[in-house]
Amino acid sequence: MTREEKIEALEEIALEVRAFKGLEIARHATNAVPGEGDPDAEIMFIGEAPGFNEDKQGRPFVGQAGKLLEKSLQESLGMNRDDVYITNIVKYRPPDNRDPFPDEIEVCRDWLDRQIRVISPKIIATLGRFSMGKFIEGLTISRVHGQPRFVDFAGSRYIVYPMYHPAAALRAGSVLEQFRQDFNKLKALFTSASSPATAPDQSPSGPSQGSLF
Repeated sequence: MTREEKIEALEEIALEVRAFKGLEIARHATNAVPGEGDPDAEIMFIGEAPGFNEDKQGRPFVGQAGKLLEKSLQESLGMNRDDVYITNIVKYRPPDNRDPFPDEIEVCRDWLDRQIRVISPKIIATLGRFSMGKFIEGLTISRVHGQPRFVDFAGSRYIVYPMYHPAAALRAGSVLEQFRQDFNKLKALFTSASSPATAPDQSPSGPSQGSLF
């Protein structure tokens, strides 16, 4: 897929997200937040759901958590947010920034799956337990953060790198230190990562988890 084709496909998804009113959170959103960034990004960050600032601007990670993410990108990877792709599991702000509900995650799943297939990143960095749970089930983020895994998803193999959500890092100094350490590990991982290899689609409805490497 060419860059122009990727841009067109991502914009089609964004238009669908903005037009959708089938969820209560979608009907009450100031703005939908489809995602943004480089369509050829080698790293894709997936968070949980938009917050107050994201809802106002229609852009992901533009509040304090976003500032920490941008700072970490620059300091650890020498990248700006335009060099990666950033989105969320859920594309609309839940009221009072509550956790997303399972039906909200499910409704938004197809959009995210399509974004992943279009961008085809080398690394999917999950931010928080809900995005991690899409690829790595049955484990806590405190146990597996900073530990990359091969995951077979939608017919391709990706490197999934679970991280704490930057909002959690802002709430606790110990988590912030781990968040910074994980970003430093991400730099080494990105340097050594190979292109995603095509793998048999072992689970059409969801990911097939590989081993740690």
